[in-house]
Amino acid sequence: MKERMRRRDQPIHWVPVGAAIIEHRGRVLITRRGPRAHLAGFWEFPGGKREAGETWQECIHREIREELGIEVTPITLFAVIPYRYPHQAVELHFFRCSMGSGVPQALGCAEFRWVSYQDLAHYPFPPADAPVVAKLVGIRQAHVLDRLVVQSP
Repeated sequence: MKERMRRRDQPIHWVPVGAAIIEHRGRVLITRRGPRAHLAGFWEFPGGKREAGETWQECIHREIREELGIEVTPITLFAVIPYRYPHQAVELHFFRCSMGSGVPQALGCAEFRWVSYQDLAHYPFPPADAPVVAKLVGIRQAHVLDRLVVQSP
């Protein structure tokens, strides 16, 4: 019992994680976690832990090169989501960016897909990503509705 009490009293160590929302031709790139990874089989926005002394831009560029072998540009902060899993706490920094150079390859993930914004809702994402998926789907739906209103008589 004392062991449990001690763990609860310890300060939370938040792991800083950068994730890229890579957009290209009206679609977004998502990656699937490998079978041995934490949250195996879930889809996610590619990225990973920020290393000590690394800027967010450096983190995103490094992680995307490692996972997919491509370059992205520009990088704009979209959302920051703190989330506590039972075994660790993460602070996810999501950045919107576009395809730069290269051809995506599944180097550090099980697979990747280009999907429409509406289709994001049909893929299983980790709980920490859910608010970002909802926001992206909502933004896209709002743009479609804006166009419908403009085009209506």
